Amino acid sequence: MKIEVWSDFVCPFCYIGKRRLEKALDQFSHKNDVDVEFKSFELDPNTPIYSGISIHEAIASKYGISIEEAKRNSIQIGHQAASVGLTFNFEEMKPTNTFDAHRLAKFAKNHEKEKDIIENLLFSYFAESKNLSDVETLADIAEASGLDRQEALNVLNNKDAYANDVRIDEGIAQQYRITGVPYFIINQKYAISGAQPLETFVGALQKVWEEENPKPKFQDLSSDGTNDAFCADGSCSVPSKE
Repeated sequence: MKIEVWSDFVCPFCYIGKRRLEKALDQFSHKNDVDVEFKSFELDPNTPIYSGISIHEAIASKYGISIEEAKRNSIQIGHQAASVGLTFNFEEMKPTNTFDAHRLAKFAKNHEKEKDIIENLLFSYFAESKNLSDVETLADIAEASGLDRQEALNVLNNKDAYANDVRIDEGIAQQYRITGVPYFIINQKYAISGAQPLETFVGALQKVWEEENPKPKFQDLSSDGTNDAFCADGSCSVPSKE
């Protein structure tokens, strides 16, 4: 089974959805037969690099709400994060453009470190309030994920490196008409939109597995029954001889 996950590193529900999927996989008896692949998606490609503005100010400006309303929304999201064991530090969060972070993730995937860096980028942004548009910060995260720091810096300083890989993912998202994340596609056939409850993921995994791996149909290969030798209801039939 293959699960493709479109997400962004500054999307709180992407982190929550990722954790719920992981918890569902832990309950899934065929977990070792599941391959999870992460796809790039920018919530807003036009977002500038971090300028010192708070996440509350950024949300209030984007959605035309008050800063107090933005804070209340953050508190609600924080409760959902806590329900899956995550802690979000909204007060020091640094809203920023994530294109370089996505390029770095593609570099990590090329070195079989995708899952490590995806988790570390999300944790760095939401829990540690790291600036994901700062090259040195991204290099630190790459190194902590088991990648060569200098190679990571070379990638980050070359704006063309892995850029096409990111754009391909985003192009596929457009083909699927994905307008929000997280978005999960299973076996290129089934979709889950948003950070759904844990039981939704559990049920989806089981349903897809059963539909994609049907049990063989029972077929009776015995004769037409005229010469059967069998016992039933306490008596045995002796086949007649022709």
